[in-house]
Parts: sequence; C-alpha cells; structure tokens
Amino acid sequence: MQWLLIIGSSLILFLLSPYAKTTSQFFKATKRKKAPNTLVLTGSLIISWIFAKSITNAANLGLDYGLVGGVAYAGYYLSFAVAGILIYKLRTKGGFKSIHEFLTSKFGNGAMALFSILIAIRLFNEVWSNTMVIGSYFGSAGSAPYYWSIILFTMLTLAYAIKGGLSSSIFTDVIQMSLFSVLLLVILYHVFSVESFTVQKITSSGTWSFELGLNLFFAALIQSFSYPFHDPVLTDRAFISSPKITLKSFLLASVLGATCIILFSLIGVFAQTQGMQGQAAVEVGKAFGMVILLVINFIMITSAASTLDSTFSSFSKLLAIDLNIGKNLTFGRAAMVAIAILGTLPIFLDVEILSATTISGTMVIGLTPIFLFWNMTVPKISFYLSIICGLVFGFILVFGIFPKTLIFTTGKNADLLWVNIWGILSCIFLYLAPKWIRYN
Repeated sequence: MQWLLIIGSSLILFLLSPYAKTTSQFFKATKRKKAPNTLVLTGSLIISWIFAKSITNAANLGLDYGLVGGVAYAGYYLSFAVAGILIYKLRTKGGFKSIHEFLTSKFGNGAMALFSILIAIRLFNEVWSNTMVIGSYFGSAGSAPYYWSIILFTMLTLAYAIKGGLSSSIFTDVIQMSLFSVLLLVILYHVFSVESFTVQKITSSGTWSFELGLNLFFAALIQSFSYPFHDPVLTDRAFISSPKITLKSFLLASVLGATCIILFSLIGVFAQTQGMQGQAAVEVGKAFGMVILLVINFIMITSAASTLDSTFSSFSKLLAIDLNIGKNLTFGRAAMVAIAILGTLPIFLDVEILSATTISGTMVIGLTPIFLFWNMTVPKISFYLSIICGLVFGFILVFGIFPKTLIFTTGKNADLLWVNIWGILSCIFLYLAPKWIRYN
C-alpha cells in the first residue's frame, strides 16, 4: 500500500502538472504572463517549508518537550516575515530583481560566487535529508526497501519537476498543501477523539523554561534573520509576483506555517501523554491502526515531494539564471537530473559523512548584517568577514568547543542559543568595523 501511495500520487501530479514551453514558465512560473496570486504563493511557501524532516522534528519535539517543543520549532517561521519585509525593501527601494543581483552590485562577483556555493550545498542537502525520511518509512537504513523507496520516490518527483520546472513546483504545491491540511485534520480528529487527551493536557505538557525548549525557541528566532536568505526555495518565490502580493504572502505564510508546525507537534504531545517512545508520528500511527499510519505516511510523502521538486527547480534556476551558465530549457532540465543524482548518492554513505556536508543554520548567521543593513554602504571586505565569522561559529558549534563560561542557560540547545547570540554579535561587529576604520 505504501508503494502505491508513492507511485499513484506521483503519477497524478505528473499528469496534472503544466508543461513549460518557455524559459519564463520554467524558471519564473509565469502562466499566460500572470504571476501566482496571494493564495497560491502563500500555499506554495508553506508546503515547500513543511518538509518531511521538519514535521518529523516537530512531532518528536512535541514528544520530548510538550507544547513548548512545537512552539520552539515554529519559531523558525519568523523567517518568512523577515525575508518578506527585507526582500520587499530590496525590490521596491533598491530596485533589485534577485538576491544575486543585489550581492553582485554591492559586493562583487566573488561574493556572489561564495553565496552560490553556500546555497548549492543547501540544495544538495535538501535532497538526501528529505528522501532519507521517506526511506525510513519503508525499511531500516541500509535495507533494500529503504534504498528502492528513495530511488523510486526521487525519480518520480523528478519526472514532473522536469516537465514544468517552477510552474510544476508551484502548481503541485497547491495540491500538496490542500492534501496536507486535510490529512492533518484527519489525524488530529483521531487524536482528540481520545477522551484523556484534553486542552488542559496540552497546555500542561511542557515547562516554559530554557532547559525544556526555550533555548531552541530563541535560537530559532535569532537564526530567522539569516536562515531564509540561504534557502533559494524560499527566496526564488520572493521575486515572481508583485512586491505587494509577495509581502502579503510571506507574512501570511509566517503565521499559517507556524500554526501548521504547532498543530503537527500535537501528535508528539499526544504520544507523550500516552507514554510512547521512539518516532512520535510513527508510534501514534501504529496506535490508531493501519489507516492512520498510511495517512501519516502520505503526509510525509506529500511534504517531501513538495520540497524535493522545489529543490530541483531552485538548483536549475541557480545555474541557468543566477549564474548565467545556460538560459535554456534543455540545460535547466539537465541541471535537475544532475542534482537528483548527486543529492541521492549520499544515502549510500554513513551519517558522519553526511553531517560533515551540512551547512547548518548557525553557519550562515553571517548573512544577518548583510541583509539587515542592506542599504548601508560598507567596503566589500565586510561581506567576507561576516560570512567567514558565521562559518567559524558554525564549526565551533559542530565540534563542541565553545567556552562553557559564555553559556548562561542550561539544558539541551543551550550551546546552540549562545553560539548564535555571540556569533551574530561578532558578525555584526566585523561587518561594520571596516566602515568605522575607513571613516575614522
């Protein structure tokens, strides 16, 4: 039955997806010279960020920390509001048509190239990190069903992505967002049908303290000022509709996306109240029987597919349009095939190697002053100092060598919070320092 879900849903999306005949349709999702409206763009933004890995994390955080865990993870959805407001200003006051145009005009081709490398790694990570979640629902890591489900899922998603590019991605996003909403309501209906699971149980399921969730919450809020700008899946959608429609869509997506994450985390909260252990969504699915387990599987497939097709589209646009390597449909489709293959290869490697390839949210905190102070005139060296500083703090976090004396809260993610606090302060200082030195 699980295999039928992958094959059936992918075939339907392939048949329904529009066929892109022009580069404008393929790379910018224009339809009869019309850009996506507020409703379509909002739905596309939300579902492209509610990927399989994120809802798995939301449910598990609900299991570990209760409601606080879901709210903490939803903090990342401030990213939409931050990106929406700042990109609105970039477009209306700065007159920029893309992030790459902004960086090139202000900091030069070298800065644009470095930024492109960071987001290319991000897109590369998006492929395997989401397909591995799908594989885990079909078999244990390393098993034949695990590998074949990933390969099949990737190939079928690639098929409809190649057909229409960003047009297919946004069109299918609307379908996938609708499915996600309905399926989530089905799950929540069954969860709340258990008499012992009440609103009082939810509100008392966690403790609002740094030790039990707030470290992650504040770290998420801090990273929201840099995180969205290294995600082309998000920023590509910020330049295809009018500035006003885009701003409205991003603000709506911030609120509605956070709401979806909190609601999905209630599955984990339910698992906590029932004393379950392990993967929260899987355990709750098993508790309610095969039908609900399949519904949860379908949600994972839907959310992973929306992120994967968006990743293919963004990588294609990165090479063809942003880096101006080959602005034609053949090259754009070939780029999709390339990232699908390269992004799938890491599933055959071990976890340590995968961790080493990941660009974390902390590693890109150097983008904060670059976009926050976008209209400020600074020397080109400011870009490199801030970016390198962020990468250094990211590696400090990865290797666990941050001084304990500079961490002022306790519990899980305390190091994440304080590395980001000190890191962003350092990035801002290094970004502004060359300007101060030049004029003093």
